[in-house]
Amino acid sequence: MKKIRILIVDDERHARVELKRLIATSTILELVGEASNADEAEKLIGILQPELLFLDIQMPGRSGFQLLEALQMAPEVIFTTAYDQYAIKAFEVGVLDYLLKPIRDERFVQAIEKIKVKFNTAKLNKKIFVKNNDGYFLVSWETVALIESVENYARIFFEGKRAWIKSSLNQLEKLLDEELFFRCNRTQLINLNYVTEIKTLESGKLSITLSTGELIEVSGRRSILLKRTGKI
Repeated sequence: MKKIRILIVDDERHARVELKRLIATSTILELVGEASNADEAEKLIGILQPELLFLDIQMPGRSGFQLLEALQMAPEVIFTTAYDQYAIKAFEVGVLDYLLKPIRDERFVQAIEKIKVKFNTAKLNKKIFVKNNDGYFLVSWETVALIESVENYARIFFEGKRAWIKSSLNQLEKLLDEELFFRCNRTQLINLNYVTEIKTLESGKLSITLSTGELIEVSGRRSILLKRTGKI
């Protein structure tokens, strides 16, 4: 098993030192960097591309939750915090684990086992952290069926839910897997895995129905491109 790239994000130096000690005891973890706040962490995530964050929740400035909200592509997450009131919320979000500080050696070993299972058995997908009226979600992009552009925001449709993110469709199109996502028109990107029906309209344009129920009309130019690529 190749080593998993780790970034520590914690404002307390002694907490980072203790995490580094624990990480050094594992043969599957590789520490690639550490950050003392969310701003620093956001920059390092873009540069170092870690696969897993050990992330504190309460920090000066932005919290761990706010850091995740700022990422268009988020790695796996293990929360590390001194406050147990966040535990239920953390697991509802979909993070890998939740470690209460000070972290006991035996509890860290349990976390390592969860990491092994996740990275051995699951196909790791890029994720995004979002919130709506139902709560917080760490969403795999593969579960996003449709992305719509609305002014300076994008609305994503995932697992029967919707959420807004501050991003343009052009930005997302560059980041997402072009084999999985297709730009249908000026305002909509679809996940090709959710296509259930394609019709050719009298105009020659394509009409696509998604398994989630949305009906998408593909622009003339994009219809020609989609026919040529043979993706669907």
